Amino acid sequence: MSSQDQAVQSYAPGEHPDLPAPMLTSGPLFWIKENLASSWLNITLTVITALFLFVVIPPLLNWAFLDAVYVAADRNECRELGSGACWAFVSERFTFFVYAFYPSGERWRVDLAFIMLILALVPLLYDKTPYRGYGLIYACLYPFIAYWLLLGGFFGLEEVETHAFGGIMLNMVIGITGIACSLPLGILLALGRQSEMPVVRMLCVVFIEFFRGVPLITILFVASTMLSYFLPPGSEFDLLLRVLIMVTLFSAAYLAEVIRGGLQAIPKGQFEASDSMGLKYWQSMRLIVLPQALKISIPGIVNSFIGLFKDTTLVLIIGLLDLLGLGKSALADAKWTGLSNEIYLSVAVFFFICCFSMSRYSLYLERKLETGHER
Repeated sequence: MSSQDQAVQSYAPGEHPDLPAPMLTSGPLFWIKENLASSWLNITLTVITALFLFVVIPPLLNWAFLDAVYVAADRNECRELGSGACWAFVSERFTFFVYAFYPSGERWRVDLAFIMLILALVPLLYDKTPYRGYGLIYACLYPFIAYWLLLGGFFGLEEVETHAFGGIMLNMVIGITGIACSLPLGILLALGRQSEMPVVRMLCVVFIEFFRGVPLITILFVASTMLSYFLPPGSEFDLLLRVLIMVTLFSAAYLAEVIRGGLQAIPKGQFEASDSMGLKYWQSMRLIVLPQALKISIPGIVNSFIGLFKDTTLVLIIGLLDLLGLGKSALADAKWTGLSNEIYLSVAVFFFICCFSMSRYSLYLERKLETGHER
């Protein structure tokens, strides 16, 4: 049948085939028209941005990949082999950047702890994980397993002092511990600040405002130096443990305000409905109020987690060598002087991957919990 015959052919009501949308109302051209060329200002900005990327990206790709050197004995050999980045420095120190001063014969414990961490996160983050109930039990036990693996000292494992922790391992320990411990504490502080008991409310307000009003760098400095003045003579308090406590308290104060905002966004009728059903306070919070408040607060909570993970680099000021600290110390090696660009770019890429992953999961969770969303 010719196209002319198809054009004149009559169809019964409701049986006419769907015709494709006009070219400029859907598809890539429509997206370009709406987002890049919707006005003269947008067209100008698009052209300027395209020219900027054309000027910047090719030299950057040449420096980072095409002209880069991946294997070399020192900086001078890097310069002889290529004019780009000297990634040989990063590859040579990669193991040191990951494990720092952790005993080489015991590094399998760090690897095993990281693998077990991934297995513990899967049932926590994805509710369709097979045998999720057992996975949640394992996730609750994981902190104790990780403590035993990383520190040892019993059940046949050699003891490793915390001063051997550093690099990526230290960032992960501080970041994950702070995130895992500050969320439940932040929820309790948010509920306490809205409590009808004056003493509880006042204590929570003082705690939250104190930690939100003092920079984290000051809190870490107090934890590392001044805290010993308030302890009995001869007592020892592990520096890493002090850092973990202070980071957790600091993050919990910010999370409390984020969650309090979510609680205030809950309509009053939800509280009245839970009271009418005869639910007690904690039942009402657990079953009705908190799930809605946490759903509303997801962007703010994840934003606080991202900020906390990036703040783990501040431990450098109190003598703990995280990834950034190890990178700065490695630059003092005469063999690799002048390669700060490669070091800082590598550190930036590591933190970007971690923080970007958290933000993507946040968006996934928001879409999944969206009311009326079809899954």
